[in-house]
Amino acid sequence: MAVSSSKRAEPSPRSRGRQRTFDRDEALDAALDLFWRHGYDGVSIADLTGAMGIAAASLYHAFGSKADLYREVLRRYGSGGSISLEEIANAPSSYEAVRRMLDGGIAAVTATGKPLGCMVSSGMLMTSAENAGLAAELKAIRTASRKALERRIARDVKAGVLPAATDAAALARFFATVLQGLSVQALDGATAAELRGVAAAALRTWPSAPSDLL
Repeated sequence: MAVSSSKRAEPSPRSRGRQRTFDRDEALDAALDLFWRHGYDGVSIADLTGAMGIAAASLYHAFGSKADLYREVLRRYGSGGSISLEEIANAPSSYEAVRRMLDGGIAAVTATGKPLGCMVSSGMLMTSAENAGLAAELKAIRTASRKALERRIARDVKAGVLPAATDAAALARFFATVLQGLSVQALDGATAAELRGVAAAALRTWPSAPSDLL
């Protein structure tokens, strides 16, 4: 469902003429909030210009297109509070990488004053055919995180930290699924405390899990 813009006052032609300069960071924050709350398909150009305080021509001039604006918003959003690819690779262990990933994810999807859920984990899972390319880009971001975790797990298997029989690909996909599920559960009203319980239960399945989690 598109965000309703029927109650927004349209700027006068004269006021539009004064919208040549604007605060880019503030404009991106406004766009981020809309995309985060309503998804890419649920936000129109009129919604964006109303929230950002600029005319459509200024939006296209500054950002190129709605899709390019969404890409820039995603870069601003980052990984949604979870750890970066570099942090996964450099974590002291794959277990610690997963723990930090889940902790960061929970903090991001339940942050006070922010929309619930994660733009990356839940973004564009279902969309129109015309936006399939953009959806594929978002899928690639999720895949990159999962692959980075898979490589970190494989390093621990090779080093003997994890059992030789550990399936790095399956284990990484399992925790990627848990991370995405945390976003959905937050959207359904789960609290941070409840999600931490889910994360703790998932971590207890870790091969040779630390004794303090058993």
